[in-house]
Amino acid sequence: MTFRPTDYKLMNCADGRIFEDEGWTLADPQGSVPSLVRAVYAEKKFEIRDDLDGFYRYANWLPVKRCLNHSSAPVTYRSEGLAGYLKLDNLYITFSGYNPDRGAFMHTCSFKETEAYSVCARLPEHEDRILVVASAGNTARAFAKVCSDNGIKLLLSIPEDNIHALWFDKPLNDCVKIMAAPKGSDYFDAIALGDKVCLSPMFLAEGGAKNIARRDGMGTTVLSAVETIGRIPDAYFQAIGSGTGTIAVWENNLRLIEDGRFGSHKMRLYPSQNDPFTIMYDSWKAGSRDLLPLAAEDARLQAAKIKAKVLSNRKPPYSLAGGVFDAMKDAGGDMYKISNDELDFWKAKFLELEGVDIYSAAAVAVASLDKAVREGAVRRDEVIMLNITGGGEKLAKSHKQVVNAVPSLVLDPSLPAEEIISKAEKLF
Repeated sequence: MTFRPTDYKLMNCADGRIFEDEGWTLADPQGSVPSLVRAVYAEKKFEIRDDLDGFYRYANWLPVKRCLNHSSAPVTYRSEGLAGYLKLDNLYITFSGYNPDRGAFMHTCSFKETEAYSVCARLPEHEDRILVVASAGNTARAFAKVCSDNGIKLLLSIPEDNIHALWFDKPLNDCVKIMAAPKGSDYFDAIALGDKVCLSPMFLAEGGAKNIARRDGMGTTVLSAVETIGRIPDAYFQAIGSGTGTIAVWENNLRLIEDGRFGSHKMRLYPSQNDPFTIMYDSWKAGSRDLLPLAAEDARLQAAKIKAKVLSNRKPPYSLAGGVFDAMKDAGGDMYKISNDELDFWKAKFLELEGVDIYSAAAVAVASLDKAVREGAVRRDEVIMLNITGGGEKLAKSHKQVVNAVPSLVLDPSLPAEEIISKAEKLF
């Protein structure tokens, strides 16, 4: 079957200007203030593409030009174990990970696969430039798998301390290369390294939260929930590092309201961070659109202390138009901070109650739901969506052999751009 590219335009979230996507547009070239751009799809009805497999069943609301191989979609189910423990009548878990008993087959065990299958399918099939993705771990693993399986050239930039996150069930295709910021570096250092590489015309910046494909890929989590539940949830829980996933579900909530068949309400947003790395929590609680100051050294120290390492983005899309602050103000809700001890408790409790291991970041979200219940922020009878953004790693590794990747380069991001570019170009 020939896949027909999805029909959409772009909208500047700051002023509402509608304009054409030039293929990889990450911002409005006429924009006067920092703003995300949002996809405006020609198809206004939420319809499942039953003629497509896996993740691409949601292709009508994805800015994709093709379908890639081996994709899986998030799976939503009504909780019994955790719901009973928390005394909730309508708790739905959207699980992105590996749990065949629930029909979940994301082999990297993370909802970052939803980003990778969307972003890489936004690329034209014969794109010559090499995609560059910076990541603290799970995103890198997802993009590496998708690009390796589909022959897409990719350069990953990660902190060397997070190399353990790059495990796979088979060796990576030679089209995927890894460079790392040295030990003691954090996610922001990996971003800085990637930014310098992208000064070369040989490379293409993936774009992070600014890439509509990344956000709309992540937004398939709420589409999975609405497909299962039949309505927009009342409340949404997720742990956040950048907050991009929270922005994404808010945007799809707005599209679902426009459809009109699934409710006219906005689900309240309850994102959470791992204490002490709480830059968005602190800013939100201070009522500040601007992120509160956080020195680089303090950020590194905080990132070193948290167990949910992927939640350590110190330059998140919080303040700009269409970002986390706007999503929270529009939809309502609150933010929570969760300690390492709390996430450890809920990681073990989720395994006991729901039968599958989850990542530390997902346990942060579970802990925040518990706090919201105890504080009365959510009612027992409300329809609640809990986004479990990664799980099943222990289960997946018990089902297959594991291959650990190693960096091709370790580079200090403070090196001159010319030197970093030269070394990166030679990898390909």
